[in-house]
Amino acid sequence: MISLDEVSVRRGGTLVLDGIHGELTERRIGIVGANGSGKSTFARLLNGLILPTSGSVRIDGLDTKTATKDVRRRVGFLFQNPDNQIVYPTVGEDVGFGLKARKATGEAASARVAAALERFGLTGFEDRLVHELSGGERQMVAFAGVMVLEPRLLVLDEPTTLLDLRNTRRVMETLAAIDQSVILVTHDLDCLAGFDRVLVFSEGRIAHDGPPAEAIAAYRALAS
Repeated sequence: MISLDEVSVRRGGTLVLDGIHGELTERRIGIVGANGSGKSTFARLLNGLILPTSGSVRIDGLDTKTATKDVRRRVGFLFQNPDNQIVYPTVGEDVGFGLKARKATGEAASARVAAALERFGLTGFEDRLVHELSGGERQMVAFAGVMVLEPRLLVLDEPTTLLDLRNTRRVMETLAAIDQSVILVTHDLDCLAGFDRVLVFSEGRIAHDGPPAEAIAAYRALAS
């Protein structure tokens, strides 16, 4: 469960999020809003990439300020730009990086890497150089690197922006099939079909919170 208690974030003197309060318990939650509305800042709060200026964020009871390491073990995060999280030159090395950092080695770790590569259509890419891949392929490598760690919660910040239709479908089919809870920031409203709840951000606040159809209608009204 995610609990937010009067969370505000100031960056460079600007109030980016203002008094966010509530609980997120649903399995599939979407986040929408105009550029600059605070939605990406909100997403980064959920695994401690950004800490609140005031208030608190708790993941399964863990405060992101005081238990950041434990929170990040529970919450996987996928950036819009895969280059922000790819660190190794080859696909196999990069996907296995997180496991190595957690001291997972040997056949079990290799099997998890192989399964992650297969899930994202990357079997046979193990020795490919990441910088030679397309933007969409790099995003799939980054996604595989997150999922191989088997997080309890997955937060994705506009993950389909660089993807073609085929890979967008692969991502959404994967999200539908996994057991993890998912929070998806997106401008692609079609990706929210089947979600349980959608939050609409506007000027650093939650302007609407409800089922997808209702929330999307509210978002379109704000944008008109």
